[in-house]
Amino acid sequence: MSDAHAIRSRRPGLPAGALIIVGVLLVAIGAVGAWLRHDAPGRSAQPRTEFTANNPPAGLPTALTTGQHLRWSRCTPPPAARRGYDCAVMKTPLDYRKPDGRTIDVALIRHKATGPNARRIGSLVLNFGGPGVSGVSALPAYLDQYKSLLDRYDLVSFDPRGVGATIPVRCAKTAGDTGYEGADACAEYSGALLPYIGTSHTARDLDLMRYLLGDERLHYFGVSYGTALGAVYAHLYPSHVGRLVLEASVDPTEDLSEEQLSQVKAVQAAFDRFAAHCAARISHCPTGEGPEEAARRMAHLSDRLEKEPAPAGGGRSLDADDLAYAVSDYLDLGTDGWSPLAEALTALIDHNDAGPLSEGADDAGSAESAATPHDDSSRAAQIAITCADSSPRPGFERLDKDAARVEAASPVFGEAWSTGVYLCYDWPFAGEHATPQVSADGAAPVLVVGGTGDPNTPFPGARHMARALGDGVGVLLTAEEEGHGTYPYNRCVTEAVDTYLRTGRTPAVGTVCRGSMS
Repeated sequence: MSDAHAIRSRRPGLPAGALIIVGVLLVAIGAVGAWLRHDAPGRSAQPRTEFTANNPPAGLPTALTTGQHLRWSRCTPPPAARRGYDCAVMKTPLDYRKPDGRTIDVALIRHKATGPNARRIGSLVLNFGGPGVSGVSALPAYLDQYKSLLDRYDLVSFDPRGVGATIPVRCAKTAGDTGYEGADACAEYSGALLPYIGTSHTARDLDLMRYLLGDERLHYFGVSYGTALGAVYAHLYPSHVGRLVLEASVDPTEDLSEEQLSQVKAVQAAFDRFAAHCAARISHCPTGEGPEEAARRMAHLSDRLEKEPAPAGGGRSLDADDLAYAVSDYLDLGTDGWSPLAEALTALIDHNDAGPLSEGADDAGSAESAATPHDDSSRAAQIAITCADSSPRPGFERLDKDAARVEAASPVFGEAWSTGVYLCYDWPFAGEHATPQVSADGAAPVLVVGGTGDPNTPFPGARHMARALGDGVGVLLTAEEEGHGTYPYNRCVTEAVDTYLRTGRTPAVGTVCRGSMS
């Protein structure tokens, strides 16, 4: 699952020798050691009751379960310089099929609950999407969106495998460079790790995390790609499911090419709604008198930028692909992004100034913005995790046909999105599956939230996710909203999600929250 953004911010084959394994792991361990400082002086912890769990993950050595304790201490900047956060590392097997073998360090961050001990439920683990987003960096950046839950939960996040301080994927010659220089570079510099960074491996890390946090069951809030991780966890550990929220859900029934096609149709539909609004409500609308004229004007603008990218300030420029991705960033914001998008397009069309569009897209970016295909800062992790999950490896003839379908589906975004079908064609390792297994018979109810106007994870995916989890497990909450993600911006969704996380009560079957599309 390779979606582009997680939450709206109105406010993401080759044999490997032992030397490669040791070298990569030493780099990862060194990175974690530099990031975390234990036993920070002058800090006194508030007295509170610590929870303990009695159901460790099966099959792991006691050194990793009952013999392991998370040593929380002040986070060293970067990534979380603000007070109120603790960081720790958790040791897990590199390969769960060899639990007594090599271990890796998973980087964790926590903000303790602020409410009374007697009311604390446990830990709520958050994944902000991607794949490729550092939860250690994202939790401080987006804590305000989840503050209403701090009276009942410790809020916890982490760097998934391949990301940030947790065995980061390297696909470039220079150590520490998280750019992407191709599949061969990934194999050369991270080949020992690539078979072990897929979603199912991270889901197993989640269960060990749950136990070490002291919870009998996992309480979890996953956004966008994070919904795939949460659903895979529910499939693997149905009896350990606590309260799981899957917000802006991906579609577990689609393979990579099908996902690109559905997504490009959804983002085009969102742009058409913007264009209709612009024509009706915004004077001097840069996209003209409606969706058809908007498509023609955008095609002309794209041709212009293909020939000569526009200056965006700071030595940057914006080309045709950048245009498509920047516009989609604004659409992720829902109706809040429409007026700024019109202003930014006016500056670009009338004055060849791409600065507002580029800067506005950066500001609009979510926790996942660094993991988008057009931004190399976390592209290596995104591609590596996606290809570890995705097993289809069709030849060029099939891929070219898939790309043509994607391009034809959207006059504005089709060409840029069509390249996504080639993402894993030359990946040097096999992927796990065409589509993930998410059935979770016997699990507690899981709340799946989908927005009918989501341009990134189209609404049918949420419906398919709820159904695939199983009868009595997946509970769908529909929000009639524009934009990618609805919590905490839609009051009805926020009340339903908070009630579920506080009490375990799900909304009634068929509940629809009215919003910007109502």
